[in-house]
Amino acid sequence: MRYIVIGAGAGGGTIGGRLFDSGREVVLVARGAHAQVLRANGLRLELPDGTSEVRIPVADGPEDLTPRGDDVPVLAVKTQDTAGALAVWGSFGERPAVVCAQNGVENERLALRRFRDVHAMCVWLPSSHLEPGVVRAPCAPLTGMLRLGRYPSGADDTTRRIATDLAGSGFAAPVKEDVMPWKYAKLLANLGNAVGAVWGALDDDPALELTRRAKAEARAVLDAAGIAYTGDEDPAQERRDRMLMRPVESASLGGGSSWQSLTRGTGSIESDYLNGEVVLLGRRLGLPVPVNETLQRLANRFARERRDRAG
Repeated sequence: MRYIVIGAGAGGGTIGGRLFDSGREVVLVARGAHAQVLRANGLRLELPDGTSEVRIPVADGPEDLTPRGDDVPVLAVKTQDTAGALAVWGSFGERPAVVCAQNGVENERLALRRFRDVHAMCVWLPSSHLEPGVVRAPCAPLTGMLRLGRYPSGADDTTRRIATDLAGSGFAAPVKEDVMPWKYAKLLANLGNAVGAVWGALDDDPALELTRRAKAEARAVLDAAGIAYTGDEDPAQERRDRMLMRPVESASLGGGSSWQSLTRGTGSIESDYLNGEVVLLGRRLGLPVPVNETLQRLANRFARERRDRAG
């Protein structure tokens, strides 16, 4: 298989780098200064066990590649960029299997409009990308937990081949025929991303209380909608012995993915598809979700104004 990682940031860069390092064929799709550094110097992949400079092929878009029958595009952009990526890559080759290695639950629906064979990945992968050409992933001995299944349900030989490659590249990659309840559970966990982005921390009492209330609203609307989610959105027991946070060579990891978007001044943030997913369901069902509405609005304002924290 040739993995075409569309969005070589924190998650995509780590997945692509680890796959390539283990001997799999990978192409990173990147743009701007990040793409320039990747071409000139390779990907600097910083892990607790050491740093590697990984010389992975880089593409700007599908025009740089000749389609192959074993291609597997891996969508790793933020959800607000998914429609644009699909518009570019949706006609690539013979509509191969595509993997949505992304937060939120909207990406798979969007991908299914373009690709017949969509695989959903529930990504537990602490990582950061704050400077061109560099990604940091501080967990060991496993780099991340990547649950994988077909969308909307099931699994096939392609699912299992991808999972095998990931498991041989430093990840836990269990195949889940009911993967979407895991993704909805991850959505619950990601509702605090806006809190961490706007307040700059998640560990003081006001931030913890806001996150607790956002999750309570979300559980209420998911239950009312009859949407299943796993009982423990942060499977700490499962990960405790296999994903230990350890120092990497250079700077600290920093905050979550939304915090990183504000820190890099990208001008956009994924809150419309995290807190905004709860808002959408709440409005459809006529249920109030004021905490998630407020967090969505604040995160979007901070992104638009390129502010990196409150005060």
